[in-house]
Amino acid sequence: MVDLTARPLRMLAVDVGGGTQDVLLYESDRPVENCVKLVLPAQTQVVATRVRQATAAGRAVYLSGELMGGGASGDAVEEHLTARLPVYATADAARTLHNDLAKVTALGIRIVETPPADAVSVNFGDLDLDALHAALSGFAIEPPELLAVAVQDHGYLPGRGGRDFRSEYLRGLLERGGEAAGMLFETPPEAMIRMWAVKRQFPHALVMDTGAAAVLGALGDPVVAQAARTDGVILVNIGNLHTFAVAFRGERIFGLFEHHTGGVTPEWLRYLVEQLRAGKLTHAEVKAQRGHGAAFSSDYAGAGGFAFVAVTGPNRAIAAPLGYHTAAPHGDMMLTGAYGLVEATLRRLERGGFNPPVATLMPGA
Repeated sequence: MVDLTARPLRMLAVDVGGGTQDVLLYESDRPVENCVKLVLPAQTQVVATRVRQATAAGRAVYLSGELMGGGASGDAVEEHLTARLPVYATADAARTLHNDLAKVTALGIRIVETPPADAVSVNFGDLDLDALHAALSGFAIEPPELLAVAVQDHGYLPGRGGRDFRSEYLRGLLERGGEAAGMLFETPPEAMIRMWAVKRQFPHALVMDTGAAAVLGALGDPVVAQAARTDGVILVNIGNLHTFAVAFRGERIFGLFEHHTGGVTPEWLRYLVEQLRAGKLTHAEVKAQRGHGAAFSSDYAGAGGFAFVAVTGPNRAIAAPLGYHTAAPHGDMMLTGAYGLVEATLRRLERGGFNPPVATLMPGA
């Protein structure tokens, strides 16, 4: 059991993306700039490398572990099948390819619970905590007990498409008041299967949506924080796979859109931001361009403002021609999501009445 009243507070925050996993070991008794930080390949990239090594060797693969983020991992498995090499998988790992196991087996993947003797075992999961602990221990760093993990979860309900469910989930965030920190969970919603996969591996972990983590993290930039406190700010996180943007003021998200980064150009991004600011962006037009959609709070028409635009994320160069402010919370853009995880956790602890309360990371708060 983690003693959350102990001081100093130490926690491991891991923001899981499609290209990288961004890791912060937060310690409340030192300047955040001096906390240990790691930017590593995401586990979907690590898994893809291991599968491709087996493909090059002409070996069958056995996928075990948990459902995880797709992207590179799924591409590597499909390449392995194209090479006419066998793929075996547990049911949990197989759901990384598709939630409907009938569709997984239709690809030629065999669902088994015991690894074949000649197959290379590849363990699936969004987080390899043993590897992170080994890296830290090599520098004489004791890993903290408190763990927070951000993943981008489409959610799943039988008979519903992942993009449709994801857009409904985000609209629900606005209906619940639009507080980004409210997307940090000890017990995630039942349909958020990727968050639950993390919880099955690490029951003590707090879990959060990567988009909400990026919003809170970007507020660690003092220029962005000041804009958010006054006229409001449009925050755009351009990740390796997804672009998530919100109209944010005070403590609330008033409107949002989410898209696949591969479909975003500077011109399209400018249009999306302008329409978000005006409250005119429609769910249908974003979905028609293969995005997840758009949503606004019921009182958005009276919100006003949002003239300032800030971008973060590894693909922020897409926005460079538009002249938007690049958010660099605590001087480190790549740790935006991890900072957001810490901020959400600190707010949760403070609301819980721990004594003394934990100070916010936000500048000027």
